[in-house]
Amino acid sequence: MIPNALPQSLVDNPRIDQWISFPSGGRVALRTGKVELGQGLLTALLQIAADELDVAAARILLTSGDTEAAPNEGYTAGSRSVELSGGAIRLVCAEVRALMLEAAAERLGCPARALSVSDGAILRDGVESGLDYWTLAEAVNLARTASGTAPAKPAAALRVVGTDVPRRDLPDKLGGAPFIQDISFPGMLHARVLHRPRKGAHIAHLDEAGALRAGHGSVSLVRSGDLVAVVGEREWQVDAACKRLRERTQWEGGVTINAADGEATSLLSRPLAPARVIHQGQAGDAPATSRIEATYSKPYIAHGSIAPSCALARFEDGRLTIWTHSQGVFLLRGAVARALKLPAEAVHVIHHQGAGCYGHNGADDAAFDAAFVAMARPGQTVRVLWTREDELGVAPFGAAMQVKVSADLDDDGRPLAWTQEIWSPTHAARPGINGAVNLLGAQEMEDPPQDPPPIDLNEAAGGGATRNGFSLYDFPQTMVHHFVADNPIRTSSMRGLGAFANVFAIESFMDELAEAAGADPVAYRLSLMNDRRARAVIETAAQMSGWGAATPDGVARGFAFSRYKNFAAYLAAVVELKVDEDVRVSRVWCAVDAGRVINPDGARNQIEGGAIQATSWALKEQVRFADGQVVSNRWETYPILRFSEVPEIETRLLGTPEDPPLGIGEVSQGPVGAAIGNAVASALGVRLRHLPLTRERIMAALLEA
Repeated sequence: MIPNALPQSLVDNPRIDQWISFPSGGRVALRTGKVELGQGLLTALLQIAADELDVAAARILLTSGDTEAAPNEGYTAGSRSVELSGGAIRLVCAEVRALMLEAAAERLGCPARALSVSDGAILRDGVESGLDYWTLAEAVNLARTASGTAPAKPAAALRVVGTDVPRRDLPDKLGGAPFIQDISFPGMLHARVLHRPRKGAHIAHLDEAGALRAGHGSVSLVRSGDLVAVVGEREWQVDAACKRLRERTQWEGGVTINAADGEATSLLSRPLAPARVIHQGQAGDAPATSRIEATYSKPYIAHGSIAPSCALARFEDGRLTIWTHSQGVFLLRGAVARALKLPAEAVHVIHHQGAGCYGHNGADDAAFDAAFVAMARPGQTVRVLWTREDELGVAPFGAAMQVKVSADLDDDGRPLAWTQEIWSPTHAARPGINGAVNLLGAQEMEDPPQDPPPIDLNEAAGGGATRNGFSLYDFPQTMVHHFVADNPIRTSSMRGLGAFANVFAIESFMDELAEAAGADPVAYRLSLMNDRRARAVIETAAQMSGWGAATPDGVARGFAFSRYKNFAAYLAAVVELKVDEDVRVSRVWCAVDAGRVINPDGARNQIEGGAIQATSWALKEQVRFADGQVVSNRWETYPILRFSEVPEIETRLLGTPEDPPLGIGEVSQGPVGAAIGNAVASALGVRLRHLPLTRERIMAALLEA
């Protein structure tokens, strides 16, 4: 059963009228602080509300991510939006339905149990009573604290949840102009912003006259310290002027970055915070007969969104309005207000979908850039569009990580003790984290805000570098976290955070242990797993793929499993691939237990999209540095998986509607990446432990073998 415990979103926003109202015209106004990132979330929330209210989903108008019209639910992150916002909406709508029935019963002079609801109309013994939500709205005061005690519907009574309701956002995306990059206002100004190429660099020479000439005399500059923007009415002129600035601006100082800094091994020479040691389980007294250890790594990874970051802003009558594809509009509001020395209530932030989002990309920075320029051009709307070089060069990266795993084994090759050491910089440098502004442009201004030292997410929040640092297997484990406190490369949240590297290490090492024990990789995992749901996905993925059957010559398979954050969804993956000049993944099988799935089609899209991205990360992606800056700042130098390389993917959902929903947005990354690593090792007979698994790394490994 799913308990009615209050989700944190409802604890933080307890009044019912913060979430829902009933405007005229037979509409339901629903509000959420979570935002659509392409994951199908808003459609899922509509489904939850439609079921609990007994109204058609088409009646529901959903407001999302607006600091003046929606509840403050923090960031849309961590694969928890259905759990938190969906859980809050479920309880709020159940309570509203109960309140409406009580009011109708009083007006009709009958017991509430004689009443029911059909598309918002109140029925008495199955017959229309003449009352509905809208005629009762004035009599039911929703300006009250939600109790969370109204019974939500049991699984058997759900009619919309669990079905493939078409996503409300897709029609515009298929045939319209739905993204923030498409927004246009009459008389809008365009702007491009010149950002420093490395942390701490300062402008030594700015060719302002050359930029103005390149802009045909129709652009102007806005500058504060090392933050410089070009602004004008015609985008092509602004773009030309900014290109001239990029080419001719001379920078001095700043951190030193070279090619070796792109490898995770460089983290070991960085200043480290005191190591944190965390134990899980109690080691027994049995003596170990052998010990195996191995080290794995992942590089810095760029977000690689299809469209570069964009934002619009307007400053008028002392109020600043920002349109952004940020994942956290309320925290962005606070950070922008602090950096620009405005009261928070004078800043209105409105979310609008961007074309691609996998974590803390350049959306917040672009929003600040637009706000900075708009403050200098009051009364006019300013649109800032980042360039591809900005997006791949100065936005936060997913952190590089090095993971060393060691195990003490018994006579049967089973772990008696397991230690995982993790080296990583922060995975949490969003605006508002630890009270920091964390905005690139703000730090480049003449009078920048003073941010506190970086931190990482703790385990109660799901962990940053330590996410999935413990496995779900049944043996005592120790995790040692070496936090790289002072890192020259800007990092923050990337889809899955530390889970991708940790699961890659754990599941690669599990295959190595199975090989040392002379055991089948799937059977070896099952021998160490008691969790019923974990065993089910492991067994199902093996069955789906025909695990154990002979494969054609040159074809290899790999297996991996994890439960995301050890409390979200379970996923086991099998990958089939060939290794020729490059690695080519042809098929992926995923077995997933996500509990109650609100929209199965949406869930499959998330799982399969994650599998495709994990394939790209595992085989291709790495940020590269030279001469003090990022040099992989174009698609030619930062390749991602092409459409022609996308594997065939089969997904099976195992969860039951009686179980609570479990987050799936980041469940695929770790297992699919690890399964690729295991399949490559099977194909070559040589283990590659450092991502990405490029042709160069394969050749080097074969030469060393």
